[in-house]
Amino acid sequence: MRKILIFLFAVIQLSACNHTTRSAQNEDKKVTVPGFSSDSAYRFTQKQVDFGPRVPNTTAHDGCAAYLVAELKRFGAEVIEQKADLTAFDGTVLKSINIIGSFNSKASSRILLFSHWDSRPWADQDPLAGNHKKPVMAANDGASGVGVLLEMARLIGKSQPAVGVDIVFFDSEDYGSPESAKAPNSEDSWCLGTQYWAKNPHIPGYTARFGILLDMVGGKQATFYREQASEYYAANVVNNVWSQAKSLGFGQYFKDQKGGAITDDHIYVNQIIGIPSIDIIQFDPNSKTGFAGYWHTTHDTMENVDKNTLRAIGTTLMHVVYNEK
Repeated sequence: MRKILIFLFAVIQLSACNHTTRSAQNEDKKVTVPGFSSDSAYRFTQKQVDFGPRVPNTTAHDGCAAYLVAELKRFGAEVIEQKADLTAFDGTVLKSINIIGSFNSKASSRILLFSHWDSRPWADQDPLAGNHKKPVMAANDGASGVGVLLEMARLIGKSQPAVGVDIVFFDSEDYGSPESAKAPNSEDSWCLGTQYWAKNPHIPGYTARFGILLDMVGGKQATFYREQASEYYAANVVNNVWSQAKSLGFGQYFKDQKGGAITDDHIYVNQIIGIPSIDIIQFDPNSKTGFAGYWHTTHDTMENVDKNTLRAIGTTLMHVVYNEK
């Protein structure tokens, strides 16, 4: 993903989707939401990091893929491994695997939850030039989102919500061209696995009420602003998620303020397959890049992952999912 934030100084006056969601406040009957375990989500994150950088075409990548598939199956999901050879900006053919885990697959009303599971092959934002060709461990930028979704999968497998849920781990997201490469179509050099899936969904005609992308959701004292592409494509979903977070006491994480607009997996889910989707992504308005200082460096390691942040994200999403009818 080309994670360079574009700040919007003009108000976007475009209509949002007509999608509506139901929150707990609108229901007469109290919904029981399973408790999210941040310890479990942290362990799932750590397990991915233990494989090493999950760069396509490496043994660590293959080992982690097998682990993710096995865990989803263990939790009772119907799993599809969508394999594809995807060509990167530099001509490298990436042996990619999108991993889809479906719960209550016969339900016509569905929610899509997704994150990328690969890691960046180059630490091109590292302060030391000698590290620029080293791979990124991607504890926060990739593994944290997958860790949250694995814990949600564990809970959903034990207690099904009223709607069907599809959890997708997209591959080859972070193989985008560095700024120095000056390759043509650099924006579309990111999110390759997502672009492929959106054009070739795992089920013909697949659709969902809405989608939620998790990206960099484990950082210490991380803040999540209302990403502007999300507001354009799915404002009601943004409102629902941020409202749930506030009601649960997580307002210090979910800032009710505009962030930037970003090219990320949700863009292609919105534009290609037409599912209104949002991006929950860390944003630091005081940072040069808009992200934590360890983003796309060799320092994106487990020491930067915080259980409190994982809990805020996971608990909020559990309430969003279980309050859908």
